[in-house]
Amino acid sequence: MKRWKRLAGMTSVMLAFMMLMSSCGFDNRIVIGAQTFSEAKILAEMYKALIEDRTDLKAKVLPDLAASPVVINAMKKNELQMATLYTGEIFNNHFPVKDTKDREEVLKQAKAGFDQYFGFKWYDPLGFENTYAFTIREDLAKDKGYQTISDTAKDAASLRLGVDTTWLERDTDGYRGFQNTYGFKFGQEFPMELSLVYAAVSNKQVDIVLAYSTDSRLKAFNLTTIKDDKQFFPPYDASTVVRKDLLEKYPELDEVIGLLIGKFDEKTMIDLNYQVDIEKKSEREVAVNYLKETGLLQK
Repeated sequence: MKRWKRLAGMTSVMLAFMMLMSSCGFDNRIVIGAQTFSEAKILAEMYKALIEDRTDLKAKVLPDLAASPVVINAMKKNELQMATLYTGEIFNNHFPVKDTKDREEVLKQAKAGFDQYFGFKWYDPLGFENTYAFTIREDLAKDKGYQTISDTAKDAASLRLGVDTTWLERDTDGYRGFQNTYGFKFGQEFPMELSLVYAAVSNKQVDIVLAYSTDSRLKAFNLTTIKDDKQFFPPYDASTVVRKDLLEKYPELDEVIGLLIGKFDEKTMIDLNYQVDIEKKSEREVAVNYLKETGLLQK
């Protein structure tokens, strides 16, 4: 915990320095934070493009922030004014919450809690979530007819599970909690770094893996995610989050930000991530091209 606080403090100092160095000459610049993964950077570039297209304001993207708590802390200190966050963030001890996996209730608590305790407006979801998802090869899914996690129960004893090491060790939201919810376990477990699970299942070293639901490697390796039909994993719906005092100062932003609500599904986000991660396009290029294709850019 102390180590995390030191890291957050160092990050805050670095953010403040970067803001000071980069803000000269821009009175109305909005700073948009983004975590280390492509999805957050693409969305940040979309916010920037839309803001500069539809208002007289300027925006700057600050990418590669270590984690969502760093983003939240920087927004709280007004070093950032907006970012993309995920509804499941409410379970990271920011404020008191009711334990639930109901999607609407989690969203409701995110909106109310970040308003009350942080002064942020949490918008309606963008249309997709980025959460844990059990994933198998496309050919195996078709051959066995797997569409849900429960569908694998009949073959579970013979299936090899590739999974992030830490997930095996966690209780309520880890493998033990999974077994309590679904009532079965897989035949063998192979702990590994999360980045390795995609190639492992594609190469038939394992049969089923726990991955992220919008990861570009799902497309790169022709993998299929199966539905969490008993809602074991909490929802992680993506939403735009903005400081309320910024919206009060520039009320025109509310309509601009609302343009992206409900505009994405998981397949769309996987495709956009794929363009950055696999095709090596810049986040800015992918973001602007998408906004042009969907007619959201006016200029």
